[in-house]
Amino acid sequence: MAQCVRCDKVLRARRRNSFSTTSALMIAGLALFSIVAYAPLLGISLLGRQVETTLPVLPFALEDFGMGELAIVVLAFTFVAPLLKLATTACVLIGLRMPNVRPASLATLARVRAWLSPWAMIEVFLLGLFVAYTRLISYATVQIGFGLYAMAGLMLIMVAADAWLDEHALWDAIGRRQPAPPDRPGEPIGCDTCGHVSIGQPGDNCPTCESHLRVRKPESVARTWALVVAAAALYVPANILPVMTIIRLHRDTTTTILGGVEELIAYKMWPLAAIVFIASVAVPVVKLFLLIYMLVATQRRSNIGLKRRAAMYRVVDAIGRWSMIDVFMIAILTALVRMGAVASVIPGTGAICFCGVVILTMLAAATFDPRLMWDVAEEAETNQTDPALSGVAA
Repeated sequence: MAQCVRCDKVLRARRRNSFSTTSALMIAGLALFSIVAYAPLLGISLLGRQVETTLPVLPFALEDFGMGELAIVVLAFTFVAPLLKLATTACVLIGLRMPNVRPASLATLARVRAWLSPWAMIEVFLLGLFVAYTRLISYATVQIGFGLYAMAGLMLIMVAADAWLDEHALWDAIGRRQPAPPDRPGEPIGCDTCGHVSIGQPGDNCPTCESHLRVRKPESVARTWALVVAAAALYVPANILPVMTIIRLHRDTTTTILGGVEELIAYKMWPLAAIVFIASVAVPVVKLFLLIYMLVATQRRSNIGLKRRAAMYRVVDAIGRWSMIDVFMIAILTALVRMGAVASVIPGTGAICFCGVVILTMLAAATFDPRLMWDVAEEAETNQTDPALSGVAA
């Protein structure tokens, strides 16, 4: 295992039989995904009427209520991204065993896989489905479909594959197939995509993954500020406007994000209420405050608590996707509870705003370059070792 001497992050951890084990998991995952795509997830029975839903049907239910944007997001994060991640990972690993496959094709597929990973949210969707189940059992008979069991297995497979795959070994194997890079002047630059360090100029292609090399992400601070401000602006209507309207026997009840937490507390579901509160209320606020803190500290060129700030960034980058629980729950309830004035769930504008907050904060974390924080430490070390520079800085 390799560990960073500055921030203690694990840079690389080797796995035995990484490619073989991950290939087997991906093939099993694709088989389970074919079941998830067609088998019903949940079904409800109310007053003699029965409704069931499958994973591909969920976005169309949102589209029926004019929530086309939300439908695209749900379809992309729960169906398209997970399927493409499984397929691209399997293709890359199988292609590495075939000598005639072009390395450029393998590099393209591996780049797509790396980009899709944060947006494939099967495990988040499964938790949202569980929250929807707890709401449904209060006023309807709920049947668990075979697709739900297949999805649980798929989630375990994808988590195990992510933990077992040695990303660096994958890029090393692709890099060994690439032609030897020509000698070129420049400086050592670490690739944002594959992590390979090569000599070159900003804008050159990485010899391993063929991405454009860049010393730092362009206009990182300005872009992150723009995304953070936009997310903060959307956070207010996301909490004020109703995320859904519940119709029961001709009576309408609008629910906000906090209202959903209060409803779970009223049903004595304390652990689930805590999970929803943390994921949907606390996490977005914490992400915004931590991002603002890192941006301000970076602009002020502060070298205080750099290791702590690096850990903060890793937390911000990891937890943002879990805030999609409420969005997925609304999509499931909308698809299942469609019985007119007897019982219906109608998605609200607040759901679109909240979905925008989650996506914008995820993009903000991806846009921010944490290396900018450590540039300050490097400058301080240079000034300490060179008295002339120290005097100039003073």
